[in-house]
Amino acid sequence: MASRPTQVRPGSRIRQIGWALVLGLCVAIFLALTFKVNAVKSEVRLTERKIIAMERETLMLETEFQTRSSQRQLATWNAVEFGYVAPSAHHFLDGERQLASLGLPRGLDAPDPIRVARSEPAVEKEGLFAEWVSPVAAAELDGGSGENEATLAADLSDTGGSLAQRLARSSSGSSRLSDAGQ
Repeated sequence: MASRPTQVRPGSRIRQIGWALVLGLCVAIFLALTFKVNAVKSEVRLTERKIIAMERETLMLETEFQTRSSQRQLATWNAVEFGYVAPSAHHFLDGERQLASLGLPRGLDAPDPIRVARSEPAVEKEGLFAEWVSPVAAAELDGGSGENEATLAADLSDTGGSLAQRLARSSSGSSRLSDAGQ
């Protein structure tokens, strides 16, 4: 038996073209709706950003109003309770002559000047930390031969000085040691 070629019915070709058109129309509608949804989402995001910016601006304005009202309250308290006022022109010196008059000697009925306590740190003659300053510098001073090392050793032993002075001296001595090693 020979196989017969299948006959194409004239309606089936038109149906195929119709289905292709319907499918293309569905894809076009889907793309249009997708673009529309994305556009609406963008508008919603933009609106949310504007809302957040307005909330921040509102918060900033509320803070500013509270600050200004607090400043007014403080000014009222200063004026009423404490008697504070802002300095005016008469609170300041007019010129060099008034400034020079401040340096005049005290009169007979003038009150004693205000004295401020001040103390100078005592200079240590022999320190507990003398050998701790720099072992390298101490070895240099003990075994070194030279005029600079001898004067440095004499300074350290004779004058003593504060710990800061000895540290400064020992750092210069250790720099000399590093220079001599090179």
